[in-house]
Amino acid sequence: MTERNQTVVSDFLLLGLPIKPEQWNLFYALFLAMYVTTVLGNLLIIVLIRLDSHLHTPMYLFLSNLSFSDLCFSSVTMPKLLQNMQSQVPSISYAGCLTQMYFFLLFADLESFLLVAMAYDRYVAICFPLHYTTIMSPKLCLSLVVLSWVLTMFHAMLHTLLMARLWFCADHTIPHFFCDMSALLKLACSDTRVNELVIFIMGGLILVIPFLLIIMSYARIVSSILKVPSARGIHKAFSTCGSHLSVVSLFYGTVIGLYLCPSTNNSTLKETVMAMMYTVVTPMLNPFIYSLRNRDMKGALGRVFWKKKESFSLKW
Repeated sequence: MTERNQTVVSDFLLLGLPIKPEQWNLFYALFLAMYVTTVLGNLLIIVLIRLDSHLHTPMYLFLSNLSFSDLCFSSVTMPKLLQNMQSQVPSISYAGCLTQMYFFLLFADLESFLLVAMAYDRYVAICFPLHYTTIMSPKLCLSLVVLSWVLTMFHAMLHTLLMARLWFCADHTIPHFFCDMSALLKLACSDTRVNELVIFIMGGLILVIPFLLIIMSYARIVSSILKVPSARGIHKAFSTCGSHLSVVSLFYGTVIGLYLCPSTNNSTLKETVMAMMYTVVTPMLNPFIYSLRNRDMKGALGRVFWKKKESFSLKW
């Protein structure tokens, strides 16, 4: 290995988004507004579920964890992006880059596992309504949440440790707005075959299998509805699963479009735009999907607001 290949990289340069300089202020304001909306929207869902006893159910336990995951997922990349848009030298330290990659993988994987748990919850609620309370016991729900956290922490740590063993070339410019794993591998001078093999194997386990489990759950739900077709049953299934299906479509649609449907033309631009979709847009839209399309959430908002209003009136 030559001296050039053994260059110790202290930081990386993030090229960011392909935006013209005269448009930076406009996009900075847009991204700042989107990030603030994401934080406030997901915090609102977490607080509502915490305060309203009507929402202390398995579905909303998973939803509160999903909202926390979305909040953290967006916070992994957006503050650094906003900082770099105002900086003359948009850099990130080597340790900061690996840390960002770790938490990015952690919360992306966590969202995938939580969506599977929510799909299973909807499957039990519609196909086995009389046994729902017995099957979706507090112990099982807590176990699913803890298992999701443990598996995603292990997966993220595995990739981070494998990345930390690599040497990087003198060119340390990342053509992205965050430390994406595939972009980092392209900068490595040492052998990356082990990393690529683990990405291929673990990617199938973490992305493809959860997606197939969700498809299977909804296939069983549709099959159950078609056995006894009725307007009431169809309406119940749609109201119960509509929000979750919207979130699944947003998340997996962009991720699959990016990683499983690669294109050679404008690949860098496509990767950046698609990454913006599932790191910024999806976490921002999830609270709106669950609050606007969910009667329980709207009811909880009304009850919490009414209690606060009554409390304020009594004080006066």
